[in-house]
Amino acid sequence: MSDISTERGRVEAERVRESAERERQSVEQARRQIEEFRVEAETSRIAAEQFRVRTEEAREVSEHYRRELELVREEREALREGAEDARHAAEDARHATIAAVASTAEALKTNLAQMQFLEDARHTLRKLRGEPDGVQ
Repeated sequence: MSDISTERGRVEAERVRESAERERQSVEQARRQIEEFRVEAETSRIAAEQFRVRTEEAREVSEHYRRELELVREEREALREGAEDARHAAEDARHATIAAVASTAEALKTNLAQMQFLEDARHTLRKLRGEPDGVQ
């Protein structure tokens, strides 16, 4: 009976050993899967961080271009105001030119009237003196 008992012990030990080996393999498989998940999680974390960094860079570039566009808008507004001021100055200059031309025309008209008056007076004086018209 001792051989049977020993054999049973040996069989039982072998069965326990095989069970332990299966359990060890199962635990090892679970450990490998966990490690794979950890690696995937780390890869995802790195990708998310890179995405965050690129998003921040894109935000900074967008903000930079927004500021540049605002400067361009302000410059355009200043140019528009300058053009409007130039237009007003040109309009004022046009009115001044028209007034100067009108004043010059009035002065010429007055001078012509004076010259005609003097010519008529000279003519009248010659007639009164009895001088012929063609003599100066």
